[in-house]
Amino acid sequence: MLALTFGLASLAVLLALPFATALAWLLARKEWPGKTLAETLAMLPMVMPPVATGLILLKLFGKTGAIGSWLSSFGIEIIFTWKAVVLALAVMAFPLLVRTLRTAFEDVPAHLEAAALSLGGGRFNVFRKITLPLAKRGIIAGILLAFARAIGEFGATIMVAGFIPGITETLSLSIYRSVQTGDDSRALTLVAISALIAFAAVFISSKISPRRVK
Repeated sequence: MLALTFGLASLAVLLALPFATALAWLLARKEWPGKTLAETLAMLPMVMPPVATGLILLKLFGKTGAIGSWLSSFGIEIIFTWKAVVLALAVMAFPLLVRTLRTAFEDVPAHLEAAALSLGGGRFNVFRKITLPLAKRGIIAGILLAFARAIGEFGATIMVAGFIPGITETLSLSIYRSVQTGDDSRALTLVAISALIAFAAVFISSKISPRRVK
């Protein structure tokens, strides 16, 4: 169960990372119409009830949903599979990833990027060779926090994936199931493991995050 949780959480962060990176960079470096709206929409899963987010995903990716019906035409089923877990974890981790990566990009001196561009470096090369290395510590910290958030996700996951032992049985769902069946000892053990993972992620991310000079 722990191996499954770690594996699905890792896949979720990898799925969310390129989209979060692109949006975080745009928010940090560009002014464009709809920027505030895009940022608000990206942050919604952080403030909405997770079960509400899960219900939205269920309606979108179910067999009769706008996205789910299209995927079904290719024989791809999402809901109540391990893919639904990855989807839920990615969506719930996305806002935290965007927020931390945006801060990391904002901490990179813009004049260094401008200088590299003026010397003929393409925008992608500047991003790859200047922005990413300088923002590396903040990016790693964000990935750790997003991973911890994915590990602890429950509400959206139970809505779209249910509890299927060996397939969608994440750490959080196992805690809930143990409480429901009266196995408090197992539940408390899993809670301790969950707390340890969260503590380690927050502690390490705090240690490696760059300190802003006031």
